[in-house]
Amino acid sequence: MSSFIRRPFRYSFRNATLILIAVNAAAFLLTSIAPRLEALLSMNVVMVVRYRCFWQPVTYMFTHASARHLFFNMLGLLFFGLPVERTVGSKEFLLLYFFCGIMDGLVSLAFYCVVGGYGVFLLGASGAVYSLLLAYAVIFPRSRIFVFGLIPLPAPVLVALYAAIEFLSQFSADGTAHFTHLTGFALAWLYLRVRMGLSPLKIWKDAWRGF
Repeated sequence: MSSFIRRPFRYSFRNATLILIAVNAAAFLLTSIAPRLEALLSMNVVMVVRYRCFWQPVTYMFTHASARHLFFNMLGLLFFGLPVERTVGSKEFLLLYFFCGIMDGLVSLAFYCVVGGYGVFLLGASGAVYSLLLAYAVIFPRSRIFVFGLIPLPAPVLVALYAAIEFLSQFSADGTAHFTHLTGFALAWLYLRVRMGLSPLKIWKDAWRGF
């Protein structure tokens, strides 16, 4: 079973990151032209459970509330996704992206069921992008990311900082899906451990000695 889970794909690079960005842009254009589609493509407990919109745990990843929302998610997808895809190959990248994104949606759906978030419409690629951020920090643990273009932070430190911010922000009511972002980190961690046999903490500990 373990060998099946970790069986590698033959490496190929197909610019899947750019294709995902194009699909997200096209979906935003479509929902801008036909705003009613946003409710059908984003994810809502009532829509999924009562009205059987079972596609929503997938389509919510391609639906964005505004051009700004789309821009920053796609910037993160480009910045973190493309290097990850070039390193692991397009098939592994897509499996990582969709596993984390879809499972993130399902976990969030269960969470909203439990807390009574029946009026919440979850949308955006940010959960999957957060997963890519963690994967990037594990694959490139010595990479430095310039926050605001000025402050250089090692990728693992940026992950820890974002995780802390998302955890603390979870207790605020600002309309952002902080739980989904945290779940994105957790799912990527699980994927890297189980599927790829990587230990993020060990990799980061070893990399820290090199700084």
